[in-house]
Amino acid sequence: MEKRSEPYLRNLDFRGFVEGLTYLDPKSLQPLCHYFGGIPYALPPVGPFRFQKPRPLAACFRYGTRANPGRYTGGCGICPQPRDDPPPSVWEEDCLQSNIWIPVGEPPEGGWPVLFWIHGGFLQFGDANGSDLRLMLSETNCKVIVVEPAYRLNIFGFLASPELLDSSADFDNNAGFWDQRLALEWTWQNISYFGGNPSNITVGGYSAGSHSAFHQLAYDLGVPDEKSIVKRSIMLSNGPGMQPKSLDEAQVQFEELLQVLDIPLQAPPEEKLAKLRATDSDTLIKAIDGMKYHQFRGVTSGFVRHGLHREIDNGTFARQMKRRGIELIIGECSDEHFVYGTHRPPNSYESLFQRLQADYPLTACELLVKEYYPNKKLPSNCKTWEDAWGRIYADIQIHQLERGMVNALVRYGAGDLVHRYRIEWRVQACDEHWPKEWGVTHGTDMAIWFWGDGDRISKKEKIVIKRAFNANLAKFLKGEKMDWGTEKPLDLRVLKGDTTVAIEEDGRLANGVRIWELLKSVGATGSPSSSSKL
Repeated sequence: MEKRSEPYLRNLDFRGFVEGLTYLDPKSLQPLCHYFGGIPYALPPVGPFRFQKPRPLAACFRYGTRANPGRYTGGCGICPQPRDDPPPSVWEEDCLQSNIWIPVGEPPEGGWPVLFWIHGGFLQFGDANGSDLRLMLSETNCKVIVVEPAYRLNIFGFLASPELLDSSADFDNNAGFWDQRLALEWTWQNISYFGGNPSNITVGGYSAGSHSAFHQLAYDLGVPDEKSIVKRSIMLSNGPGMQPKSLDEAQVQFEELLQVLDIPLQAPPEEKLAKLRATDSDTLIKAIDGMKYHQFRGVTSGFVRHGLHREIDNGTFARQMKRRGIELIIGECSDEHFVYGTHRPPNSYESLFQRLQADYPLTACELLVKEYYPNKKLPSNCKTWEDAWGRIYADIQIHQLERGMVNALVRYGAGDLVHRYRIEWRVQACDEHWPKEWGVTHGTDMAIWFWGDGDRISKKEKIVIKRAFNANLAKFLKGEKMDWGTEKPLDLRVLKGDTTVAIEEDGRLANGVRIWELLKSVGATGSPSSSSKL
C-alpha cells in the first residue's frame, strides 16, 4: 500500500513540541492515523553507559519548541545484531526510543486505550520499525495508541557476569528487560500528552516480544500497587520459557566471550569491563558468531526474581493476577516449528544438545534430550535434525511451557482471566514471505492480529479476521467483556483452516503439563527452596 503523509504537530505540554506524520489514504487523502517515529524514552546507552541500566530522561527534558519542534518522522534506532538485514550501516547503539501510532479523531473520555507492543527476534535481533498499523487503526474498532519500544538486544542487552555485577556499580544484568520497563514507565507518565489513557495499558508482544511481555508482567506483579502499570497482557506465540540461567552459568558464557576477544581472564573485573566498552560494536557482533554460548538472554538476577517460575507453580502468580484483575490472551500457531528450525540449526544429536545449551540451563538440556531423544537417534516424526531442533525449540518456547503456565493459573483460580487460542489458517499474502509448505508457521498470524500489518488482505479475509479475533481484540484492549466462546478456561478458540471458528479441548495439554513437571524436577522452573517475592 502506497504511503502518503503530511506533517503532524503536537503539543506535549511541558515536554515541548513534536512533529510526526499523519498518514493519508492514497486515493481519498483522508487521514488514516498519526505516527511518531523514534521518540527517546531514555538517554543514549553508549560509551561508558554501555551495559548499564537505562538512564531516564531528565525531568526538564523537552523534545522541541513551537518554533523548532523535535522531528520524529522516521523510526527507532536499530541495535547492532548478528544478521545483515537490516545492514550494519544502519545499526546504532543509541536505540532507546519508541514508535507511537495514534488513531485520528477525538479520544474517548479518559484517553485512548494503550497497547505497549514489544517486538520479537529471539532477543538477539529485530527492531521496532516493521509494523504498519495504518489500516488497523483506520478500518477496525481497535482504536488504540500503540507504543513500540526499541530495546538493547543480544550482548548489548543481556551480557551477564557475577564478577562484573559484584565489582562495578555501573553494570547490571538484563539491561534489555530494564530498557523495556523504563519505556513502559515513560509511556505511563507521558502517554496522556498523546491522547492516551495511562490507566488502561495492555502489555503485549510476539515471539521474544511475548516472552518479554511475560517478564514485564511478572516484574509488574512484584511492585507495589501504586507503581503497577499493566492492566492486561497479550502473549502471542511464546510463553514464560524456563527459569533463566543462573549467574554462575552466565559466567561461563562471559569467560568464553573474553577468550574470543583476547581479553585475559586474569585481568581485574574493572579492566575487563573497560575493554568491553572500548570494543566497537561490529567486533562484538562478530565475536558472538563463533561462540558456543552465542545466545545472550535473560538471567536469574535483579529484574528476574529467583524462584519466579516457582511463583507460577505454587499459585502466587495466579493470586496476584486475580487480585489485580489482569486478563491474558495467550496462544499459538499450528506450525510454529518451521521458522524456529531455521535459527542456528544443528545437524546432529551432539550439535542439537550443544545448541540447547546456548539458550537453557545445562540440567534442563540434559533432561530434555533424554526425554526427546532417549536413544540419541532422530525421532520418527522428524525428517532432519534441523526439523527436530525446530520442534523442540517450539515446544519449550511456546507449546509446552505455555501449557504448564496456564494450567497453573487455572489450578489456582485465575482461569476466568485466561483466553487461549490456536490459529490454523493464514492469509494469502503470507505466501510472499513464507513457503506454502510451512503452513501456519511462526509469524504468519501477525497479518491477523494487526489487520494485514502492511500486507494486502482481501474483503473475504477481513471478514474472517474480524469474526475470529479482531472484534474481540478491540474489546479486550478497551477493557470490555469479550465473546471468546470458551466455557472451560483451558479450552481453545481455534481459527480452523477452512476459516471457521471452533471451541476445542486442548489435546496437547497433558503433554505440556508433563514437560513442565519434568523441568520443575530439575529446578529449571524454579528451585523448590526458592521463596516467592510477590
